[in-house]
Amino acid sequence: MSKKSYILAINPGSTSTKVALFNKKEECIVSENVLHSAEEVGKYEKIYDQKDMRTTVIMKWLKDRGVSLNEIAAVVGRGGLLRPMPGGTYNVTPKMIEDLRIGYQGEHASNLGGIIANEIANKVDIPAMIVDPVAVDEMDDVARISGIPELNRVSLVHALNIKAVTRRVCKKMGLELENSSFVVAHLGGGISISPIFNGRILDVNNANEMGPFSPERAGGLPAGDIVKLAFSGKYDYKGLKKRIIGKAGLVGYLGTNDGREVDKLIENGDEKAELIFKAMAYQISKEIAGMSIALKGKVDAIILTGGLAYNERLQNWIKERVEFIAPLELVPGEDEMLALAQGAIRVIKEEEKAKIYENEVQM
Repeated sequence: MSKKSYILAINPGSTSTKVALFNKKEECIVSENVLHSAEEVGKYEKIYDQKDMRTTVIMKWLKDRGVSLNEIAAVVGRGGLLRPMPGGTYNVTPKMIEDLRIGYQGEHASNLGGIIANEIANKVDIPAMIVDPVAVDEMDDVARISGIPELNRVSLVHALNIKAVTRRVCKKMGLELENSSFVVAHLGGGISISPIFNGRILDVNNANEMGPFSPERAGGLPAGDIVKLAFSGKYDYKGLKKRIIGKAGLVGYLGTNDGREVDKLIENGDEKAELIFKAMAYQISKEIAGMSIALKGKVDAIILTGGLAYNERLQNWIKERVEFIAPLELVPGEDEMLALAQGAIRVIKEEEKAKIYENEVQM
């Protein structure tokens, strides 16, 4: 390969770091999920403190594959819990680094994506970028009102995958992103459902707090009953939060977060498993229909994506309820590494201009 031929993509998780090299044709050359032991990660008090350890691991990964930093055109990292911001590809800047370091909207391993990208890029003076972090906020003001003045609805969303599959479906359908309307349902451990108008996310259920229940999360709950539960003495704050996010949804009802396991239970005649899975499909369908209102019913397609979109039983139950709105497009899985690389490549090819964090957010 000639010099500056590769895009290095980095996606930190709690106990692993996904690393991949792409060429400028968007082809993956090599990809690996590098694991970190619990003991190794546990040495560090804060997520930011893992920066040097993970950077060293990635540098060794490149060296073991005979790849020089001089062959890399740009480094792109998963965006973290930054300030509310429009979607797009962003250059990593000092203020972004600071907000990632402190965890502006919370501590999460993804906060390391831009930080590590910057560490590596600075060694050879190449661009460091992030693409469509979960903090993407393009919501209409009317969608922010909760019903209680002290509480606003906020935008925390699977933006990276949602934006990427929207572009993919536009290309398949022969549509321009700037003249299209979709409802996208990201069906993973958490579920994000969003109306997309001309590439912009108009609304979203915060997957941790609202919308359908998911494999591990409760989704929207009866307000009065959850208040009673909070004051019942059965839970402290951390315990109740863990019950709602992590021990709810399919896990709470059936003891598994795996749709394939639920399928097996249903095939073996488990009526409870069928009822719960149908209920999840029902709630997903209701949320899709509700989000179509933001588009005034003018929807080019409903897109199902994320790991659960592979499940044919769930697909069919959703389809029979929502296909009156628009045709269903299936883009199962979530190819986050490709989505990161594509964002960087669009900037390199000047198909998109990189945004500057400080110019796009309220400081």
